[in-house]
Amino acid sequence: MGLHKFRPVPSGRMGMLWTLASIRNSALLEFGCMGHMLYGRVFLNRAGVVDACRLYSTHIDETDIALGDTARLSSAVADIAQRDKPRILFFLPSAVPEIIGTDIPALCRELQPAYPDMRLFPFSNGGFDISQYHGVQETLLYLVQTLPHEVPKTPLPTFNLIGSCADLFRFQADAEEIARILQGAFRLTPLCVMTSAASVEQIEQMGGAHINLVFRREGLPAAEHLQKQFGTPYLLGRPYGIRGTCEWIEQVAQITGITPDRAYVNEQRDEALRLISPSLPSFRHLREQPENGRLSVGGHADVVKGILAFACGELFLPKGICWCDSPDMADEEIPYFTEEQWTQAMESQENGLFMASGEALKWAGRNRELQIANPDTAWRLNPYEPPFTGFRGALHLASLWINEALWQQ
Repeated sequence: MGLHKFRPVPSGRMGMLWTLASIRNSALLEFGCMGHMLYGRVFLNRAGVVDACRLYSTHIDETDIALGDTARLSSAVADIAQRDKPRILFFLPSAVPEIIGTDIPALCRELQPAYPDMRLFPFSNGGFDISQYHGVQETLLYLVQTLPHEVPKTPLPTFNLIGSCADLFRFQADAEEIARILQGAFRLTPLCVMTSAASVEQIEQMGGAHINLVFRREGLPAAEHLQKQFGTPYLLGRPYGIRGTCEWIEQVAQITGITPDRAYVNEQRDEALRLISPSLPSFRHLREQPENGRLSVGGHADVVKGILAFACGELFLPKGICWCDSPDMADEEIPYFTEEQWTQAMESQENGLFMASGEALKWAGRNRELQIANPDTAWRLNPYEPPFTGFRGALHLASLWINEALWQQ
């Protein structure tokens, strides 16, 4: 691993942790160093994940490593079963046991008969061979492969939201906006918001949904598996902007066969347009002065593309320097930037609108209200902050951009 002024690309283990940590009625045990879980817990608390999966670490010392001793792990399992009585105990790997070849799945098979009321689920890939987003993808897929039961479709239409995880910035607000729109337009209610507002029981019932909404590309393999097992159709996409949200609603209608409430959709669209309309002359002025109105965006590739579609496709803001934070998601439109590349990009433009991680904005002395990605620099105690997706997200983004442009004048 090279030297970094900020953070390197997180490992797959971190993606697994950020995906599992919000599942209620479960516990998670790491066979590894105590400090890993302590730092992970700090991030989760600051991101707004509280009172969900119970997080534990065994600690590990020289004797465990040299002799392959797993007594700490067996003792921790017994203590968790007695103390918390979770439905499921996830085993999170760490680098050292993976390197020395500790067979966690075999140990789980050995221990499982002693805990008939608590299922033991081991995960692999605890080293640095996969990235954060790959870890999220593998975890989502593993969960839908192992937990959902064979259940009938719910009497009233329901949906699953796949990919709302704690590693995405403002994940709770975006999920709530999606649920609000679907309730108003289709009377669709959430069966499982996976995983930011999910319980073990809700994941078990995912097969009863009428549509799976995939909130990020990492959830696509999970949706494909659910379609194969339960016949549930899916839609991949994040709705940004006013026109973009209306198009997304039409896609949901086409897949589900449910006619949306046109009065509700028109009301939401017209209200958003009415509230944005006074600022449109100022946005036209920004287009005439691209050095001040140019929008540069860095973060998760799906978030970057969605924000650009609204900003450049509906408000016609000039596109600046844009990048994603994962080499696995890079393409010609949104390349991956290393730490050196994004710092140079932010230094190269004195003016314009920048949306990136809280860490990057703080370092560059930019307005941290325009944060769209992690790493964060603040506590997120309020899950009711305005979203970025949907109709209300369009209003929020437009307000951020116009006020930032005014501040720079």
